[in-house]
Amino acid sequence: MNKKLTSLFFLVLSLCGILQVQAIKVHTIGDSTMQTYDESSTITRGWAQYFQQFFQNVTINNRGKAGASSKSFYQEPAYWQSVKQQMQPGDYVLIQFSHNDEKNNGMDGDELKAYYNKVGETDKATATDYRGTTPSGTYKDYLRKYVEETRAAGCHPVLVAPICRMYFSGNTIRRAGQHDLGDKFSKLTDTGVLEGQSVPVTDHSMDYVYQMKQVATEMNVPFIDLTTATKNLYLSYGDVKCHDLLSDHNGSTHLSTIGATLIARQAATLLKAAGILVDNIVIPSDLSVSPAEADLGEGYKGQTMTKEISVNGFGLTPADGSVKISATAGLKVSLDKTTWADQISIPYSEGTLVKNFYVQIELTATGSNEGIVTLIQGSKTIEIPVKATAISLEGGTAVKAYWRLEKNDECQLTGPVTVVPQSFEGMYVQKYSSPNAKTVWPEWTGYDATRKTQRCLIVGDNWPEGEIDEVSTRYIQFGITAAKGTTLKIDNISMFVCGCGGNGMCCHINYSKEPNFANQHTIFSPTSMPANNMLEVKDTPVISLDEGETLLVRVYPWYNGKATGKTICLSDVTISGMAMDKVTDGIKDLQSETKIDSRQYYTLSGVKVDKPGKGIYVCGNKKVVFK
Repeated sequence: MNKKLTSLFFLVLSLCGILQVQAIKVHTIGDSTMQTYDESSTITRGWAQYFQQFFQNVTINNRGKAGASSKSFYQEPAYWQSVKQQMQPGDYVLIQFSHNDEKNNGMDGDELKAYYNKVGETDKATATDYRGTTPSGTYKDYLRKYVEETRAAGCHPVLVAPICRMYFSGNTIRRAGQHDLGDKFSKLTDTGVLEGQSVPVTDHSMDYVYQMKQVATEMNVPFIDLTTATKNLYLSYGDVKCHDLLSDHNGSTHLSTIGATLIARQAATLLKAAGILVDNIVIPSDLSVSPAEADLGEGYKGQTMTKEISVNGFGLTPADGSVKISATAGLKVSLDKTTWADQISIPYSEGTLVKNFYVQIELTATGSNEGIVTLIQGSKTIEIPVKATAISLEGGTAVKAYWRLEKNDECQLTGPVTVVPQSFEGMYVQKYSSPNAKTVWPEWTGYDATRKTQRCLIVGDNWPEGEIDEVSTRYIQFGITAAKGTTLKIDNISMFVCGCGGNGMCCHINYSKEPNFANQHTIFSPTSMPANNMLEVKDTPVISLDEGETLLVRVYPWYNGKATGKTICLSDVTISGMAMDKVTDGIKDLQSETKIDSRQYYTLSGVKVDKPGKGIYVCGNKKVVFK
């Protein structure tokens, strides 16, 4: 009996030890001002993208989503439901919404749709954005849902006020920039929509931040006032400098690397001041970099890969100077991704530096490619390990899905692959024609203005006012599925795209392996789309699909302003790669190897590797492990 009790005692102790060392996760949910962007496709950045550098023994799971409101993030299964599946007891959930809740000028989108349908104005109902919420009504309802469900999962909710918009008015930020629509809002009544309404500054009924704070008080939830913090940050820079340094130069909402980094630092500082994760938050007072290790992942042999590095310094000594940056053989560094060198220098003044630079690695050999980037400032030296893994696509069958989109949506297939037919949500094909008599194609194509494209239009033909980001329920979709008995390696996604009829057309092009598009990657996010200029979209991803798995590619269009009849034109959509026979079929045993010989080695997903590193590989009909 004593032995059993002793065993039980040590089992409990061991379980406690496991719980103690289990890494805490901080899940950040919100909109485009928070999300992680692909640094190769856009200069826009989200502040939570730079959050990790201020934490130790904590993992940041940034699930910010462009275009999300408190309602859409909750209702669409790709987002909140998938976040809940990632949450573990003891985790934290930072909840930041408002930017897209303000659609419809403070009216709830579903309520407005219902009203228009009731009175027979179906066109207006179709054009209404369902994402909008009322500040003191449905917005608070959804915040309460997040809090309740976070607590039900054994996690800690934190309400984070949205970052300001850079809506300057002299030496202050307008009410709308602080998410208070009190100066001009719309109101739905039994007799119709009342526009141009206003309330005095003492009336907080249309103030989303005030209403969030009320929920925090009501439910005893920590409230982080990032609105006031970013307002003060913006005012300290002033209108011109703020837009020049902190914004992405595409409006007054989204951020540059510098802006996102400074706001991430503010958010971490406010969390620590609120007594949240105090022992895990580190606010550097001298030189620091993010990421501390640059792992560029997988690429193809012969490819050149690039990684953005953020370097920050506060209270630097001497107060005016420079940071020297050097790279070992096989690496290059740059300040602008245009001029590359072995060494560069970043000047700073007044003891402060917030800047980003880029490191480039050429994948010359199959397997691991590595190097070191060194930063020196005064007496401090920081070394950043840089690595990438090169893979080689050999021994497979070429696969290609090609939608010409000249007169129909037919797809030409090459190789063992199944096509996912083109489909539409909230969009339709208006016609097949050239965008314009003066359409310009990239010179290298040799195409002229007579070349036809697929011209697509929003359902209802009217683009709504006030859209500044993608709408998750409006897209044009393409896709392919790996054939039975194969592993499909996709190394190319490309197309041509342009706006027709005006310069306000915008779009994101994303891909995902998830049926609900939960984990998506952006490959195209232009800051502008000049009318009737066909832009080339080309990405070289490293995507592996097992038999039966599907890759979806979506074009998310919106128009920068209220407009009628404007179209987005698509042409030559291509998804291609190599189909590999599943070499892992019939594999037996696992044996340890210490020496690489002349035999052929493959990764478990079927990619040939010339120089295997540490890990498990396939050789013949056996699995081998190199330690």
